[in-house]
Amino acid sequence: MIYKKFALLLLFTGLFLSTFSQVSDSLKAETIKTDTLKPEVDSVFVPIPQEDTVLRIRNLNPYFTLHVDSTLLYKLEINRDQSQYYWFIKNSPVGLKIDRNTGLLTFKADKAFFLSGRLKYDVDYNVDLGVQNLDNPKDRIDTSFTIMFFNTEIIPSKIKPSVNNILYVDEGDSISFKVLCEDGSFPIQNITMTSNYAIKTLGTVTKCGDEFRWSPPFGFVKANDPNKQREVIVNFVGANKFNVRDTATIKIIVKENINYPQKVLEYNELVRSIQNYSNRLKATFMELDKKVKSTQGARTTFDLTSAASSLGGTVFSSLPTDGQKTAGKILPSVGVALVPVKESVSPVKKEEQNSATLVRNSIKRLEYMVQNNKLVGEKDPELINKTTKLRDELKQIQIQLIEVPIVEFGDSPEELDKYFNNPKVAKKYRMRKS
Repeated sequence: MIYKKFALLLLFTGLFLSTFSQVSDSLKAETIKTDTLKPEVDSVFVPIPQEDTVLRIRNLNPYFTLHVDSTLLYKLEINRDQSQYYWFIKNSPVGLKIDRNTGLLTFKADKAFFLSGRLKYDVDYNVDLGVQNLDNPKDRIDTSFTIMFFNTEIIPSKIKPSVNNILYVDEGDSISFKVLCEDGSFPIQNITMTSNYAIKTLGTVTKCGDEFRWSPPFGFVKANDPNKQREVIVNFVGANKFNVRDTATIKIIVKENINYPQKVLEYNELVRSIQNYSNRLKATFMELDKKVKSTQGARTTFDLTSAASSLGGTVFSSLPTDGQKTAGKILPSVGVALVPVKESVSPVKKEEQNSATLVRNSIKRLEYMVQNNKLVGEKDPELINKTTKLRDELKQIQIQLIEVPIVEFGDSPEELDKYFNNPKVAKKYRMRKS
């Protein structure tokens, strides 16, 4: 039993020694292998310095916002010696400056710039900026930035028409003016026009800067309007994006005026009507005068016959024979007997003669009125009065001759004038001094 235990112990010890020797040999081999490798060296990357050859602005701010009544001081820097470069700006708003040597941007947002309209709030102003080498023009850079101004104080926008608030215009003339705006914190976006009368303008006013054009037509002023003029009240109502409104009122006083082209046509038409009516009166006068002349011829024949009979009776009474004396007594009785025959056959036509005289006088009056009321120039200021006088005179003569049958003339106006102006005819109707 003891031998068995001893044997197992020896066996275990041998196995242990064998294993230890193998591990030791392995470690030695590893050590030898490791020692034969080259030692590792740590790698350090050192950056190669590069020259900054591109001209650039180091601290450019692309967008500036500036409150009114504040000051901007902003120095721009470049990656070069600034003593060899100069700065410049283009399209800059009023008041913005830059020092050409140092690149210092300066601006004082004075409120007067905005009140005068030279600057506006909430508007982006794009400014071109450049820097250039003094010795090498190609060594330069061009860029831009934006600046905007704002104000916490609300300034109302107002409508400002380009004319006074009271205007005068005559019918037929035109009136025009621009509807401008004075922008405040929030500009006016749309404009609405209203008036107390329906007027038709030549254009619409819907925004700032639009032009109001209107020509009052003839007849716009009515007969019942006081002082022959009419007041037109035009309101321009502007509103911004918040519907805050401002109203400008223009009073247009329209005066009555003569429509010369139309009134001249009416005058000429009236003159033609008078001339036509005058020719008809001349034809009527010629007919009446011929009747009067025919009657006078017949009566003259009877008068001559009666006178010859009386004279013959006187002559025969002085002759020696009885028969001749008897004839001398009879002949005067024949002359006396012809008087009632004359009145019966050719009575005096006083009515025709009076009518002829009235017609002739009417013709003379019409000719005088036409001659005395001729137009002086294309725009005779007495055009209305002259037309009224001619129309009234024509109407009055037509009323006076209402019982005289007016005939239509078949002869030419020249023949009628020739007969009417015949000295023999005119002599019969010439007024004689008493």
